[in-house]
Amino acid sequence: MAGDGIGPEVTAQAVKVLRKVLPQAETEEAPVGLAAIDARGVPLPDESLALARRADAILFGAVGGPGEEALPRDKRPGTSLLLLRESLQLYANFRPAFLFPELVGASTFKPEVVEGVDLVILRELTGDVYFGQPRGIETDASGQRFGFNTMRYTESEIERIAHAAFRAARQRRRKVCSVDKANVLEVMQLWREVMIRVGREYPDVELSHLFIDAAAMSLMRTPKAFDVIVTGNMFGDILSDAAAMLTGSIGMLPSASLGEGDKGLYEPIHGSAPDIAGRNLANPLAAILSLAMLLRHSFGLDDKARQVETAVRTALARGFRTADIHQPGTERVGTDQMGDAVVQAL
Repeated sequence: MAGDGIGPEVTAQAVKVLRKVLPQAETEEAPVGLAAIDARGVPLPDESLALARRADAILFGAVGGPGEEALPRDKRPGTSLLLLRESLQLYANFRPAFLFPELVGASTFKPEVVEGVDLVILRELTGDVYFGQPRGIETDASGQRFGFNTMRYTESEIERIAHAAFRAARQRRRKVCSVDKANVLEVMQLWREVMIRVGREYPDVELSHLFIDAAAMSLMRTPKAFDVIVTGNMFGDILSDAAAMLTGSIGMLPSASLGEGDKGLYEPIHGSAPDIAGRNLANPLAAILSLAMLLRHSFGLDDKARQVETAVRTALARGFRTADIHQPGTERVGTDQMGDAVVQAL
């Protein structure tokens, strides 16, 4: 599902890498977002959803474009992604933020702050204000319009993302930081209570808590202190984009949206970037690294995933850079050339 904007460009490079590392893989394409609205009149046609249900994994590009917020909600391209997550029950969004040593100089942070950054932001995907009801825009008795959304989580929704966080931490440095706003919001008070209760089942994992404002500051100030950050849908959306700057560019961050089984949806977090679409400027590395996550989590091919990740680092070590991570002394290349460099490294 390549989608809109730079989605088709970066997805094409990921597929190019897939053909090299796993030539027997079977792929099918489906329209989504603005492309689907143009073709079928809706952002997620029934046939696209049916294909997503049948597939072992979904490689997703990006959706959206200028002025989409003025469209009716059911016609907004971004609705397609929310529907996919909800329909496939992909409730856990893993967003690793890892700084390749070759890109220390590409980050806007001081080298001593970001060198060695290696963390995961685990964002709950199917609850919170993005899905809570009631919601809408109405008019009160005085004629003034007002908007409202509902932040809502059930205990079971919090429990399952908590277990996912603790299991992930057991595979890493055994530290979980739960981010909430329990001092203001009742739903976040419940979030913290459930996190503490589930944490007792993982005595080998250290659990800490931060309010969202303090977490945002700490992520910028001492990012190497974090291992696994787990938080709700809205807070996770914000924190993970902020974490992109630790790695040099939002064009470097992959993600995996997972549920209970092996099926997952894999996408770069950068969005459709319509201002550079079609100009061979986009960084395809986040899409290629998303493919590596797909190989590891949905196909169980950890060796293939490591080959792709190593090839990305090799391409960077050889000095290839797209515009967003270009530094003096490196070779600036386009989207296609960066994809070719990874394939050559493979």
